[in-house]
Amino acid sequence: MTARILVVDDVPANVRLLEARLLAEYFDVLTATNGEAALRLCQAGKCDLVLLDVMMPGMDGFEVSRRLRSDPETMHLPIIMVTALDQPDDRVAGLEAGADDFLSKPVNDIALVTRVKSLLRVKILTDELRLRAVTNVGLGGASEQDAAATLARKPRGRLLVIDDRASSYERIVKILSAEHSVTVVTNPQEALFKATESEFDAAVISSDLQGYDYLRLCSQFRSLERTRMLPIVVVVSSEQDPSLIRALDLGVSDYIRRPIDKNEMLARLRTQVRHKFYQAGLRERLMSTLEMAVTDSLTGLNNRRYLDTHLQRLFDASLQNGKLMALVMCDIDHFKRVNDRFGHAVGDEILREFANRVRRNIRNADLACRYGGEEFVVMMPDTGPELATTVAERIREEVESHPFIVLEGKEQLPITVSIGVACRLGAAEDTPEKLFKRADFALYSAKRAGRNRVFTEAA
Repeated sequence: MTARILVVDDVPANVRLLEARLLAEYFDVLTATNGEAALRLCQAGKCDLVLLDVMMPGMDGFEVSRRLRSDPETMHLPIIMVTALDQPDDRVAGLEAGADDFLSKPVNDIALVTRVKSLLRVKILTDELRLRAVTNVGLGGASEQDAAATLARKPRGRLLVIDDRASSYERIVKILSAEHSVTVVTNPQEALFKATESEFDAAVISSDLQGYDYLRLCSQFRSLERTRMLPIVVVVSSEQDPSLIRALDLGVSDYIRRPIDKNEMLARLRTQVRHKFYQAGLRERLMSTLEMAVTDSLTGLNNRRYLDTHLQRLFDASLQNGKLMALVMCDIDHFKRVNDRFGHAVGDEILREFANRVRRNIRNADLACRYGGEEFVVMMPDTGPELATTVAERIREEVESHPFIVLEGKEQLPITVSIGVACRLGAAEDTPEKLFKRADFALYSAKRAGRNRVFTEAA
């Protein structure tokens, strides 16, 4: 893992020491001796993570962190404060200012590298989601700023606490219930089941579980798809516990020391829940935009873009499992006359209703797409010519037998459809393109033969 780390400290010896440790891990290192220089480098997109001293002349580390978090261009940068300050109030002040973690001077080499790598893993994921969000805007999706607004709020999260000592989890619940909904599991072996069957925004795991290795539990959380991205905060007795380094390496998001400081715990969980909501918002917008990109907005069917991709996959699967597949092409007869006489609004009503009738007459495994204009395609896996023709004829009959009601019931228009059917040949040289052309030719044959009919090209 490589990245650009910005070290900000007004003491040259401290800068050189941190720089040497990071260069030994093959990170690229930039340095700044004051807050103004650090802000300029961050705003120019020069770094991936900031190691920030607190006590600096002029602008201190707290103010630098606040400014980074208030700027949309830098609000996602991981910030680790490196300081001699080690009181709970100092930690809370830093967390409230936007820092992701604290490292106390003198800095432990293993703790430094592990914490940097842990935060960089999160940043890599966030950067990918943000990049896709920018693309989404170009495709008509919501702005990434909509998701980023979550970082400025205090969302109420759903927390899972895993702790088998009543004196411990009762205090944790009392603290966290002020801002979140809390569920306690005292049996670690049941924790995974609980986490996968319900939606949680973060997990709090005690390192002092009796008879159970909390590292194994953390590893199991990270190995399951449902809980892989769930923020995990471990409660440890000492920062010197060697298992803590291993926990961070396994992907634990954060930790808090005993005795637990109320304000620090709230601040750390608040940060984790915010990031969870933020990333979830980006993913939701991504999925929404992807759906928009492959869905025809008028009919709700998949569009040509999806057809072009999925047909190849369906064809390949058909070859691999040795089963047939069919392609059905439908074209509404004389559709231009409808548009010319009644206008495009009525034409849109016809298209929507036609799509509904196609849906009603195909199987769940079949996939209907709007190819363009008044043309529709149905992909039918594991289907031979006889069944495909039967389905096509069922669609044709329903269209012909029931007039289309438009203009709020004022008009009933007789509509017919011509349909072409083709099936995958057994020949090795057959391709999706050839299958599509055969279905298109069958459709043309149906129209040439008088329309309102199904023409099947035998495989």
